[in-house]
Amino acid sequence: MPKNPAVATERGAPERALWLLGPAMVAGVAYLDPGNVASNMTAGAAFGYLLVWVVVLGNVMAWLIQYLSAKLGIVTGESLPQVLGRRIQRPWARRAYWLQAELVAMATDVAEVIGGAVALHLLFGIPLVWGGAITGVVSLALLLVQTRRGARAFETVLIGLLVIIAIGFSAGLFFAPPDAAGVVGGLVPRFEDSTSVLLAASILGATIMPHAIYAHSALARDRFAPPAADAPRATAGVSASARPSSPLAPADLETARGISTPRLLRATRWDVTIALAVAGTVNLAILLLAAANLAGVDGTDSLEGAYTALRDGLGPLVATMFAVGLLASGLASTSVGAYAGAEIMHGLLHARVPLVARRLVTLVPALVILALGVDPTLALVLSQVVLSFGIPFALVPLVVLARRADVLGVYRNRALTTAAGVAASVFLIGLNTVLLWLVFTGG
Repeated sequence: MPKNPAVATERGAPERALWLLGPAMVAGVAYLDPGNVASNMTAGAAFGYLLVWVVVLGNVMAWLIQYLSAKLGIVTGESLPQVLGRRIQRPWARRAYWLQAELVAMATDVAEVIGGAVALHLLFGIPLVWGGAITGVVSLALLLVQTRRGARAFETVLIGLLVIIAIGFSAGLFFAPPDAAGVVGGLVPRFEDSTSVLLAASILGATIMPHAIYAHSALARDRFAPPAADAPRATAGVSASARPSSPLAPADLETARGISTPRLLRATRWDVTIALAVAGTVNLAILLLAAANLAGVDGTDSLEGAYTALRDGLGPLVATMFAVGLLASGLASTSVGAYAGAEIMHGLLHARVPLVARRLVTLVPALVILALGVDPTLALVLSQVVLSFGIPFALVPLVVLARRADVLGVYRNRALTTAAGVAASVFLIGLNTVLLWLVFTGG
């Protein structure tokens, strides 16, 4: 039987269309990382239902962005970093682009490792630095599953963690439902002050994450690679296809894997819809939980304070489930972040770094922050703002490439889709510009 389930399905083997789903669920883990938790909890506790519209809008934009990323990987057989690595001819420009993408990946790791460390501290009293180290080691083990067992095994493990995350963060709403009128009122776009703009940028940075854009194209590429190219690349730390130096034309790639591209794209739309429905619902649940139960409560501007307030207000069961969800979030999302970081380096610099070495390098900033005693929640929120500023560098090239016939052929974006991508890019870049103006002028 072919190693690639998608190929077996197309050829009439007993695997169902369900086997075509999965990459978006893994990428969707990035939308539920500890940075999301910190940003949404802080927004709900500080401003109640004010920023509900930001979560909803971010999720709608994320659907389009993640679908375009997956489509690029499916149609070209390459990740976004690979395509950019081929098209950016000047070495200095390619290295500069890699540097900003690498900084974004490190900011991602800061959020995810700190979140795991805080969860371990809340659950077991483990010191934050040791909790960060444990989170890094466990994420390395999860990546080894991907390296040695392949994309499908990696997806299965992370989807299991995603279920734990969803239950942990949503359980509190069953004990303390939000105010329906407040939720509806929060759908009206508005801000109150520069702090609310800062939190909105943080929510969007946590929702539309640059590394998720890079990663999804690679996940789709790895999952639907031709069977003959399924050998894992242990030296890169991720399993992926041993692709030729010159990419296959879309028609040749379709022939090689034995499954029609239109069918893969239809399945991908369902995959992205399901993944972002889950992620969006959980993100909204986090904000609503804070708005309904933590607004005006002292100390809830930190994850530790939110945990204490949930324990005192809703009971130890809800608080423990919240902490377990936070731990699963840190472990799962840091694995996806490390996967994305390895792909960024491979695609843009054409270099491979041993998995352990790369894990140590990206782990150091988070451990330093924890060792210096920086407030973990503040570090999480600020890391999401850094991610927000990295969005245009991933999103703009994606929108441009997706409309080019020499990249996607007959599957290039139509004018309406391109217009939606441009609108999302303009909105996100505009929000960051307003944020800078408010912060530096004291508005």
